[in-house]
Amino acid sequence: MASTVISPLYFLSSAANTRLSLSPYHRRRTFMASSDAAGEVSAVKDVLIQYIVLRRDLIDTWPLGSVVTQGCHAAVAAVWAHKDDDHTLEYCSPDNIDSMHKVTLEVKGEPQIRNLSDKLVAAGIAHKLWIEQPENIPSCLATKPYPKSVVSSFFKKLKLCK
Repeated sequence: MASTVISPLYFLSSAANTRLSLSPYHRRRTFMASSDAAGEVSAVKDVLIQYIVLRRDLIDTWPLGSVVTQGCHAAVAAVWAHKDDDHTLEYCSPDNIDSMHKVTLEVKGEPQIRNLSDKLVAAGIAHKLWIEQPENIPSCLATKPYPKSVVSSFFKKLKLCK
């Protein structure tokens, strides 16, 4: 029986050894194929995602542009620190660069962002806790790109930043 491998860029059927291009919508997703007992192939999406977490207290007291800049610093630093990582390379590849997935969340303040960072460190989740200088203030946090299934549980209780 022929198996089918599904990737974010094309379908490759080992039986026919043919490639079928996907629409831009499908290129944004990473698929994994599995075969059930009846031999049918099912696809499960697991998108690469970068989480950015801002402090609500700073959002309420700093100029909006300054807080957005903090998130940008953390996101770029997290990607650059892991520029040779397979997930980062895929996330930033020419086929995916125009369809990156980021989720921007918020925590109440400094204790919460430090606690989140500690939990991520303990779990081995690579991220950047951005410390604004010269004030030495932890302003935000960003993960490196990960499959959503790997990291979403760490962020599920946080609110979307609005």
